Amino acid sequence: MDGAELIAKAVSAKRESKYVEFKNQFDVDSAEAWCEIIKDMVAIANSGGGVIVVGLTSGGHPSGATVKDLADIDPAVIVDRASKYTGQQFTGFELVDCTKDGQKLVAITVAPAVTPFVFEKPGTYAVSDKKQKTAFSRGTVYFRHGAKSEPATNDDLRQTIERRLAEIRRDWLEGVRKVVRAPEGSAVQVLPREVVQSTSATATPITIVDDPAAPAYRLVDPDKTHPYRQKELVSEVNRRLPKGQTINSYDMLAVRRTHGIDDNKRYCHSPKYASPQYSDAFVDWMVENYHADGSFFLKARAEYYANYR
Repeated sequence: MDGAELIAKAVSAKRESKYVEFKNQFDVDSAEAWCEIIKDMVAIANSGGGVIVVGLTSGGHPSGATVKDLADIDPAVIVDRASKYTGQQFTGFELVDCTKDGQKLVAITVAPAVTPFVFEKPGTYAVSDKKQKTAFSRGTVYFRHGAKSEPATNDDLRQTIERRLAEIRRDWLEGVRKVVRAPEGSAVQVLPREVVQSTSATATPITIVDDPAAPAYRLVDPDKTHPYRQKELVSEVNRRLPKGQTINSYDMLAVRRTHGIDDNKRYCHSPKYASPQYSDAFVDWMVENYHADGSFFLKARAEYYANYR
């Protein structure tokens, strides 16, 4: 199911569920609203992904509240807010404008987490001059239990492991199917550990033969050619930019999406069960583009906001 179908199903739902959360409204100036929506986003990501629809009552009816402030918010603000509590750059979401019965809504699509997010700081907010409430505590892991976001149980953690194992099994079975479909007479070759796969465009291509006299080549290790995860990538780019010029994870997301970076194997390596890794060549490319056009990152932001939200 693609993003549009997922949103349409969530907007038409008559009740909340494990994968769908409704919010009557969202006050961007409210600490309570921020803590509660981050808790729900984290719980949904940990539970396999889903959608939060702002502007609907718990019964799925338009609430009548305005969603303009949320629709206009820079997604980088959400990334920073989530990072404050989880210690991770949570970029697996998108804000999408939609409607129901003529009322404007905002849908937040949340992608599945590869590994569960853990809250590193408590989400507390004031409910009066002398009283505070805690939306989530430090060290807790949240999942969806029906229509509620609650601390993890043993079953939640077990199901997370089982989902991951199912992904690995599918990967293995696909490898087996490739062997089964191989032409008659094909042979399976077992390679030594020092021969590793690489998606780097600069890696030396090799032909596998069984001639012991043939020259041997070692493929480049992707962990060496693409050493940066997104957090390290942002830091490295900022280190190379002129003093006083910095970017954040939203700028990086905008550049990646608008320039198709994640499909460029020279710049991006995407492990099956981990977050993408990026190369020094990508860092060089961004810095060179910035020096050629000081509005490079601003243009990427504008294009992403206009065409990819």
